[in-house]
Amino acid sequence: MAHAYTPGLRVAKRTQISKLRILPIPGEVLVKKGEEVDSSRIVAKTDLPGKVYTVNVVNQLGITPSEIREFMLKKEGGPVSKDEVIAENRPMISWFKTQVRSPINGNIENISTVTGQVLLREPPRPLNLIAYIDGQVVEVIEGQGAIVGTLCSFIQGIFGVGGETSGIIEMAVKDPNEILTKEMIDARFKDRIIVGGSFIDWEAIKKAREVGVKGIIVGGIHDKDLKGLLGYDLGVAITGREDIGITLIITEGFGKITMASRTFDLLSEKAGKKACISGATQIRAGVIRPEIIIPMAGTGSQETSASSVEPSGVRSREITADLETERVGLSAGDPVRIIREPYFGLIGKIVSLPHELQVIETGSKVRVLEVELPDGRRVIIPRANVEIIEG
Repeated sequence: MAHAYTPGLRVAKRTQISKLRILPIPGEVLVKKGEEVDSSRIVAKTDLPGKVYTVNVVNQLGITPSEIREFMLKKEGGPVSKDEVIAENRPMISWFKTQVRSPINGNIENISTVTGQVLLREPPRPLNLIAYIDGQVVEVIEGQGAIVGTLCSFIQGIFGVGGETSGIIEMAVKDPNEILTKEMIDARFKDRIIVGGSFIDWEAIKKAREVGVKGIIVGGIHDKDLKGLLGYDLGVAITGREDIGITLIITEGFGKITMASRTFDLLSEKAGKKACISGATQIRAGVIRPEIIIPMAGTGSQETSASSVEPSGVRSREITADLETERVGLSAGDPVRIIREPYFGLIGKIVSLPHELQVIETGSKVRVLEVELPDGRRVIIPRANVEIIEG
């Protein structure tokens, strides 16, 4: 019998997670296999090449490219300071002297007798790659980075913004349907990751940033408030590198949507524990979901093999080994989230999976399933319009 499987957001109380932490260019690895690390531990470091600047010396001095070296005061590889003279002409009358100055602090990388241009490069920028999660180094990739694994609770969101951070989980509301308002946020949440209910608005987000909240986990948000946070309209949904001073994870969708009870209950259970979160989202091929990782104290990963992992230019990639039953398809009783109107955002339970194709409003024949909603209604939904809430 064929199985129908719709990937969905994972909510797992106990699972094994490994993160591939890779430098963008070769560098030095600072950890050893089997070593216990926390989220802030630097596992590898390198120096990123500085930005390159082009100075058109021949145009400024009125000479030919073949003459450029005669007028240079600095040699290739030599250091320069911002506004330092790097080339000048030698007119008979000093009033007509033209000087070319460096726009940066850095080095002269190349002097071209073909183009008449000088390439300058800023000093290299150090890059420290942190572990991101508390756990154990399960594999070292020489000159590249490491794989860090942990036994943890794991929750995926539907959308997020902001980079990787960590902090203690604090419940800012008591009910998954409750709106998180600015009045609920105060200085006690500094450096914390706070959990809201169904919604947060722009005023509450601003208050959270003001008091130093590291992250917010909430059911829904309006798109206009997201624009307020970012300062621009989000086009292609690839996020995670925004410098906005906070990480925001949306668990359900846009609008006021009650946080799934399974998600809210697990976060409530883990209140007071450290969480490592990332708002990175990619909706296109190679889907990336925002995530909440809550390591179990003293449980480094010793079970995850990295034999099938190849280094790449990606800074972090997830390798997951569930310690729960492997899913093989949709089944009656599975919890699902509806991801299309008119029931968008609602959580339900699969009642049945009819084998026959059925005609929907568009006139297409598709496979469907019957879902029981929280209010007891049973509705027929195309299978493509739901995603499993995995655990």
